[in-house]
Amino acid sequence: MTTKSQRCPWANGSDKYLAYHDEEWGVPVHDDRTLFEFLILEGAQAGLSWSTILNKRATYREAFAGFDPAKVARFTYRDRERLLGDPGIVRNRLKIDSAIGNARAFLAVRRECGSFDAYAWAFVNGKPVQNRRAAMRDVPASTAHSDAFSADLRKRGFRFVGTTIMYAFMQATGMVNDHLVTCPRWKAVQTLR
Repeated sequence: MTTKSQRCPWANGSDKYLAYHDEEWGVPVHDDRTLFEFLILEGAQAGLSWSTILNKRATYREAFAGFDPAKVARFTYRDRERLLGDPGIVRNRLKIDSAIGNARAFLAVRRECGSFDAYAWAFVNGKPVQNRRAAMRDVPASTAHSDAFSADLRKRGFRFVGTTIMYAFMQATGMVNDHLVTCPRWKAVQTLR
């Protein structure tokens, strides 16, 4: 069992943070629906704390059709208004509109590349980048990988996909291993692809 003092310090904020850190963060994701979920959640988080989004995650899952991009891409004006009235999510018109538009762009990428997974992981040559960060101050807000990923997504019509948001997406989905080297999860996720 990992002790609080050994974990990445950001994980010590709440039980949800601990579970997220220990079970999900940095674990490579290759499921398109889960990748879409993180794309929506990371975009919604812009300007807010991740704890806010973690606390709303279950409601997001329900409000956004289980993060099925095909269903979200068909959302209408009525769906948008429903979302704007849902206190369980971030009720920001631009973020809601971007989630619906991003679902459409996501499907276009999937048609072109076979899967969003194949497209996204190409930005790290198909395998996680294994970083060796000693302290939180060593973890950057963005990298050349996230710059390229962000720029390509924007060209394809995605919104709320700036380089900082995409670096957080890459950390969350295991495209990069940014657990601190002192954290037992750093070594545990190294063997995962």
